[in-house]
Amino acid sequence: MNTNDTHILNNTIMSSAPLEEPARQEFFMEKCHELVEDYMIRKGKAPSFFVATFGCQMNAHDSEKLIGILERIGYTEAEKEVDADFVIFNTCTVRENANQKLYGHLGALKKKKQQSPDMLIGICGCMMQQPETVEVIRDKYKIVDIVFGTFNFYKLAELLYRRLSGDEKQVIEVLSAPEKNVENLPEKRKYAFKSGVNIMYGCNNFCTYCIVPYVRGRERSRTPEDILCEIKRLVSEGCVEIMLLGQNVNSYGINYLDESETINENPDYDFPDLLEDVCKIEGLKRVRFMTSHPKDLSDKLIDVIVRNPKVARHIHLPVQSGSTAILKAMNRRYTKEDYLALVDKIRAKLPDVSLTTDIMIGFPGETEEDIQDTIDVINYAKYDQAFTFIYSIRTGTPAAKMEQLPEELVNERFNRVLEVVRESCSEVSARFEGCTKEVLVETENDHMDGYLTGRMDNNILVHFPGDKSLIGSFVNVKLNEAKGFYYLGEIDEFQ
Repeated sequence: MNTNDTHILNNTIMSSAPLEEPARQEFFMEKCHELVEDYMIRKGKAPSFFVATFGCQMNAHDSEKLIGILERIGYTEAEKEVDADFVIFNTCTVRENANQKLYGHLGALKKKKQQSPDMLIGICGCMMQQPETVEVIRDKYKIVDIVFGTFNFYKLAELLYRRLSGDEKQVIEVLSAPEKNVENLPEKRKYAFKSGVNIMYGCNNFCTYCIVPYVRGRERSRTPEDILCEIKRLVSEGCVEIMLLGQNVNSYGINYLDESETINENPDYDFPDLLEDVCKIEGLKRVRFMTSHPKDLSDKLIDVIVRNPKVARHIHLPVQSGSTAILKAMNRRYTKEDYLALVDKIRAKLPDVSLTTDIMIGFPGETEEDIQDTIDVINYAKYDQAFTFIYSIRTGTPAAKMEQLPEELVNERFNRVLEVVRESCSEVSARFEGCTKEVLVETENDHMDGYLTGRMDNNILVHFPGDKSLIGSFVNVKLNEAKGFYYLGEIDEFQ
């Protein structure tokens, strides 16, 4: 940033009252917009961007805000990464292949960057919260212009302005802990009729294999007032479905955040209370939440779901392993018996609920007996879908220091469990064949001309013939044929 711009900023911020963070970022968005206007005069077109998102729904929601900021500045979205003037990678670091995927993308862009010196590359997200990774980017990937983490993604315009208007070849700003709780940022939602809403950030569970508490920080809950206000605004803009997002929504309410400090004004207000209040919002038709930790899913929450038809009949309940010994080594804080008792309790009150899960294979110390315990849980719980993956070493976690299993053994076990998952889930998810279900139409089908794709409240996809004017609306669809993890159907005109 040059001296004159620094003087302008300081005069603005040090006026009668310092700028609150949203106003500060508005200032930088305006300054970046001026640079974009200069670019358009020189090039005859607006600069383009592409945001590549890896990982979870939290990252996807953050990317919607990054896109919103860039469009506010004046950038236009490119269809392909290779065609963009500014590429941002919003990274995940849950598994090692996510890191390798990023380096592959950077390698593919190196030649274009050399040929187009005006091109910009940014990296943000969980992967950047690891100091050793940032050092790799700093030392080996000089083509990267901007690096930031999970705690300051809202500062995109400020960091971009520093890169464009100053002498810094690489602008790197990664915070070790959150400084601000900044909401109400510009955002560009993928769907106009549904949206995710963060209700909390971070995680306190410290599963021994997981890097999330280190890269997302400790749990911080947004106040109920802020959450409900945001949802009401989204509904007024046409949203009919909301997904409440958190690393562990069941522990919502432990700490509330305001702009300056951690508060705890109402320690008795928990996630079931919030969910019930969300359901009271007029015009909202469907509510989802992600993710639930089994150790914290309460009877109170089950009862709230039972009496509120707006809540989707779908619970994602990650088991990770069916072995009590492995669960203890993972620091999951429940046993195989605890988990199955919870499944029984949920199904007793919500008999048609769709359960989905995450299953990890190859955790250090896992035995053949442990694998059989996991298969037992799969067969007993009767999941509609199970996301099965191989344990990946994450540097800095306790499990990384444990003795690792041979790769060949892990692959053999993974393939065996995956086959059980496919057979079980295919059978379970087919139970609605011949029924008529309400479907929220999401998009035109990419592979079948004249078909639409929608989602039932239990999160199962349905493909059926229809006109694109139905996108964003609820329709009744007869489920003619189960195809494993989705249905083929047709609109039921008589429902």
